[in-house]
Amino acid sequence: MDKIKKRLPLQCPSCDHVLKVGRMFCDECGTEVCGAFDLPVLARLTGKEQSFILSFVKASGSLKDMAKNMGVSYPTVRNLLDDIIDKLNKIEEL
Repeated sequence: MDKIKKRLPLQCPSCDHVLKVGRMFCDECGTEVCGAFDLPVLARLTGKEQSFILSFVKASGSLKDMAKNMGVSYPTVRNLLDDIIDKLNKIEEL
């Protein structure tokens, strides 16, 4: 039976504010780290946006290859990338 992968929530289900990481632990030795930590910038992207970035890197940054693999036009891929760039710029301004 396939395990369901749980996704890290990015926003509070109550007020929609950006969540922070509060606790991390090591399964191997039991060490725990507690505090209030910001998520890394790329972790703040949606799952779909993260998948796009992974595909982009695997395609060596070739939007032409991305368009071919995704079955969409080059301008569509360019627009998707521009949207992610805009979002990353806004995240970094916070």
